Order: sequence, then C-alpha cells, then structure tokens
Amino acid sequence: MTIESSSASTSRASWLTYRRLLTYALRYRGRLLVGLAAGLVYGAANGALMWVLKGGFDTVFSLSEATRRDILLAMLLIPLVGLVRGVSEYLSKYEVQWVGNRVVLDLRDAMFAHFNRLSLAYFVQSRTGEIISRTTNDTTVVQSSVSTVIEDLAKEPMTIVAMLVFILTLDPVLALISLVLFPVCILPVLAFGKRVRRYARESQQRIADLVSILQEGVACVRVVKAFGMEGYEQERFHKQNATFFSRIMKVTRARAAIEPIIVFITTLGFSLLLLYVHTVQMTAGEFITFAGAMVMLYTPVKKLSRVHLQIEQAAAAADRIFEVLDTPVTVVDRPGAARMEPPVSSIRFDRVGFDYGDKPVLREISLEIAAGTRVAIVGGSGAGKTTLVSLLPRFYDPTEGAVMINGRDVRDYTLESLRKQIGLVTQDTVLFNDTVARNIGYGSGEVPRDAIVAAAKRANAHDFIMAMPDGYDTEIGELGSRLSGGQRQRLAIARALLRNPPLLLLDEATSALDTESERLVQAALLELMEGRTVFAIAHRLSTVMHCDRILVLDQGRLVEEGTHQALLEKGGLYRRLYDLQFSG
Repeated sequence: MTIESSSASTSRASWLTYRRLLTYALRYRGRLLVGLAAGLVYGAANGALMWVLKGGFDTVFSLSEATRRDILLAMLLIPLVGLVRGVSEYLSKYEVQWVGNRVVLDLRDAMFAHFNRLSLAYFVQSRTGEIISRTTNDTTVVQSSVSTVIEDLAKEPMTIVAMLVFILTLDPVLALISLVLFPVCILPVLAFGKRVRRYARESQQRIADLVSILQEGVACVRVVKAFGMEGYEQERFHKQNATFFSRIMKVTRARAAIEPIIVFITTLGFSLLLLYVHTVQMTAGEFITFAGAMVMLYTPVKKLSRVHLQIEQAAAAADRIFEVLDTPVTVVDRPGAARMEPPVSSIRFDRVGFDYGDKPVLREISLEIAAGTRVAIVGGSGAGKTTLVSLLPRFYDPTEGAVMINGRDVRDYTLESLRKQIGLVTQDTVLFNDTVARNIGYGSGEVPRDAIVAAAKRANAHDFIMAMPDGYDTEIGELGSRLSGGQRQRLAIARALLRNPPLLLLDEATSALDTESERLVQAALLELMEGRTVFAIAHRLSTVMHCDRILVLDQGRLVEEGTHQALLEKGGLYRRLYDLQFSG
C-alpha cells in the first residue's frame, strides 16, 4: 500500500469514527439548530459590521456639516450591529458547548453502564488505569473536539461568505489577488494531519499507562513502603510520564507548525495589499475596512483549517471509547428468560467445563446439591474453586455443560432475579466510601433503619458501630479503610443477612483475620448460614470440618467428595492436604 492510499484510508476511518461520534450530538438537534442558526447570524453580522464601519469611516472623514445626521445614524448602527453579533456569538457558543458537554456525559454514562454489563472476564484482562483513562481523559478530548468543530462549522463559513461578498464588492481585482494565497494555507494541514492522528492515539495510550501506574501505587502503598520500593515506583512513573510528555510534544509540534506558516502567508499578502492601495489611491474607509475584512477572513480560515486536525485527534480518542462500547456482553439474559423465585430446592452441575480462551479451568464437573446443604470446596491454588462458585451467579457462563437451579439452567433465569437469590461474602471485603448504614443496606433497596440495626446485631457488628463517632451514619472511607479487617467482614455479613438470600457463597471469609476477629466473624457466619444452601471456599480445613459435604478439586476436576471423616479415611488428596496443615 502506498503512503497516499494509507493516508486516505486513515482519513476515511477518522471521518467514520467522527460521524459515529456526531450521532450522540444529534440527539440534541434542537439545541444544535439554535447554535447553528446563531452561528449564521454571527457570520452575517460580521459582514454587516464591515458595511456600517465603511459607511461610518466615509461619513466621518468627509467632515461635511451636512452629514452630521448621517454621522449620528452611523454611530447608532455600529453598536447595534455589534450587539446582534455579540448576542448571536453567545448563543452559538453556549448551545454548542452545552451539546459537547452533554455528549461527554452520555458517553461516560454509556461506558459505565457497559462496564456494569460486561462479565468478569473483561476486567480480569483489563487494567484499572486503562479503564479510568478511557472513561475520563478520552471523553474530555472528545468534548473539546466536538464542541470546537461544531462551533467553528456553525460560525466561520458564514463569516467567510460575508467577508468575501464585502471585499469582492469593494474591489474585485484586489479581492481575487488576495484570495489566491488562501488555498496555500490548507497545505500545512494536509501535511500534518496524519501525524497528529498517530501521535494523538499514542499519547492517549500513554496517559492510560500513567494512570494505571498511579492507581497501583496508591492501592499498594503499604507494600511499596514496607519493601522500600518508593524509588523504584518513582522511576517507573517518571519513565511513563516522560514517554507521555514525548508523545504529547509531537502532537504539539505538528499543531504548532501550522499557524506560523499561515501567519507568514498572511503578512506577505498584507504587504502586497499596501502596495496595491498606493497604486489605485483607495480612500481611508475603503482601505481600513478592506484590511479589517481580510483580518476577519483570516481567523475563520485558520480555524477551519484546523478542523481536520481536531477531527483526527477526536477520532483517536473516540476509537478507544468505542472499543469499550463495542466489546460484546457475553453474559446476558436469554430471550424469554424467566424470573427466579425462591426457594432454592436443588442445585446441579451437569458436566460443567470452563476455560479462559485456550486455558481449561474446569473439566467435567458433575454433582447435585440438595437445599440446605453446607458444601465446602477445597483444593490447591489454581484448582478452580473460585471459578466453580462464580458460575452460580453467572459471573461467567460455562463453556461446556450447564449449571442448574431448581431443575432449570441458570441461563434461563433473568440475571437480576438470579443474583437476588444469592449472597456473597469474600475474603477481600468490598465496601464503599459511604456510611455504615448505606453499606449494610447496599443491594437491598430502601430498608428501614430498624432492619439494618437488626442485621448488624446478628452479625456481631452493632457494638463497634455504636462506638464510632456517628454510629450508623459514620463514613467508613474508601474500601472501608477506617475499619479493621474483622469489622469490614462483619459489615459484609450484615449486608448478606439483610438481603436474606436462600443461597450463600463464602470465599474464605475468615482467612485474613486475627483469632479474636475470626471468632466473632465465625459466629456471625454461623448465624448467616442457618437455613441456607452454602458453598464455602476454604483454604484452612479447620473451618470446613463440620460441613455436610466437602468437594476436593484438583486441576479443574472434581477428584473427591464426602464428609470430613470419610475423606480422611479414604487417604487421598484431602488427607494429604489435611496432613500438611496439621502435621505439627
């Protein structure tokens, strides 16, 4: 492929992306039309301003007593036209900027909503910093470009037409000579357009990398300090920051090179204009207004010459946004999906298999669980324990076989009704930067304070909550940073109790706690598990000895199942795991 054809292909791709972006703006076509109409009035007012200024100059410089009335009229017309110009410019700018900012609001809402619909597989494969950058930085670039381009296209073409009509009427020969130079101004834009797009896309990627490092540094600050890695992290951040600086300066160089070239061409034209004026003996009014028209003509030409670059830059950011929005949602409601209603009477895994791409995680898992059974899942790291449990709320869908609840494939239930029947308590407790009460009530809708307090008491959390400065209205910080590990776990258990689900999933909920906290949390868990079907992932076998059934996974396969005593007597993998933990 030749350089020319590659450049043309890139340009077409940019326009296609930008056209798609404009569909978001067209949702507000009413405001757009007002902005465009105001822009047309603004351009026409610029032409009218030249006419009234010319008449005013000619009238004032004539110095005739008989023209004083005309002078007064001219002095009234000039501010009147200026007022129309100012009001129309305000309306055009405000309405178009409103649409541009609204497009960003819609894009950010759409991206966040899409993130919520995507399966966990997407987030496993994506960096948090990349997601944040696309949602914040890329949409900001889009807003600037959409608003600027639409505003310029609304105002500047009419200004150019008005100025052309004025100078052609004033002196056609001089106008034609002056206009010969204007097409030359477009050449730098064509030369730098492709470069701007490439560098702009690279800079967007680099800022995503930068945000990712920043996010990791903040989230892992304790580990960084504990291992004395502040210097290493600073160097890593600096290198990425310098790379971003290098890319953004390439964009800046390409954009900055255009205006000096246009200015040089314009100043050359102005010198030739002065020479012509001297030759044909123009009047002062004609010269001043012709020069003013040429200056006013330069600004819109300069702005319109940049439209191509702005579209290229917006397209680079929009491409990254649409990559997210075009990511298929793999876990969705099937057509005709039914609502799942309690109780949960049975759960069956029918020859279930799952893989991440070409990496098998679960293979040929078949088992049936009766209602009210407490099931423990044990096995080595990477055995597939968490993945198996994640299939129940459809965080993932099996690639083989089916997961059945009440004799029906979970994919035949609506996601909302399925997940409403499931409670989740994990080792890494997830809390939000909100009050204690709102964290306990999260996911349960509008619930009375009495119900929240009752759930907290059953989770052994009420006493420490009441000892906090504002009780249940205390803000707990990001991810519950103002609470201890045991306190966070008990809030998560209270949240699950309030939801009152028939099916409970526990992912090693006590492994990271001290003895006292574990005792309190274990007591809360026993309260939570009462009368429910429970799947508990366990690394410490001491926590699962009294479960009704224990499933032993190894490399994605179910290799053993039974009670604690039966598995010990069998002398298989469970016995080896038990001996490793209790050999002392």
